[in-house]
Amino acid sequence: MQTRFLALWARSGGTQAVEAYADLARCYGEPARHYHTLHHVRRCLRDLDWARSAIPDTDAVELALWCHDVIYVPGAQDNEQRSAEWLRYWAKGRIAATERIAGMILCTAHGGTAENLAGQFTADIDLAVLGCARARFRQNGAHLRAERPDLDELAYDCAERAFLGALLDLPRIYQTDLFHARYEARARLNLAWRLARPAPSGAASCLKEIPL
Repeated sequence: MQTRFLALWARSGGTQAVEAYADLARCYGEPARHYHTLHHVRRCLRDLDWARSAIPDTDAVELALWCHDVIYVPGAQDNEQRSAEWLRYWAKGRIAATERIAGMILCTAHGGTAENLAGQFTADIDLAVLGCARARFRQNGAHLRAERPDLDELAYDCAERAFLGALLDLPRIYQTDLFHARYEARARLNLAWRLARPAPSGAASCLKEIPL
């Protein structure tokens, strides 16, 4: 992983690659993280490599994936913006594509359809995990739950249902045809399975505005 990042960083025009990677690895290795770790980045890179021939500006997309969760504060609504700022800080004006990459990082907030194909691929790769095998889907859910010890079972269930339900209500979860064909059907089955599970008692008073 480090060797791959250093090569990409240098190829993109960045300097202080070793220091940047050390800070990135430190952030992803924070003890409170269980899902938003370098393991998630590694999984993203596998999907990137699988789809590489179809992705425009591949190096920029890859760098966005490396950085998209580098700042993660559970429940915060500006993690993507702060991750983009992390990139700007370490790029120090030497990576020409910095602002384009920062825009791709913001696409992983999944607030709507990305404006360009590179951003769409970035968002789809981040969500590809929804279309994994059921056992892995359940494991990922447990890891995400472990990152929110501040929420009781009811509050977390409400927040999770609101987020997953919004995805399921979309006409399509994946913006690119490639990822739609590969993951859409299984992702919808996984989301429907999760939403069909019994809610904790008291769910009628759900506070859906709680951010995950």
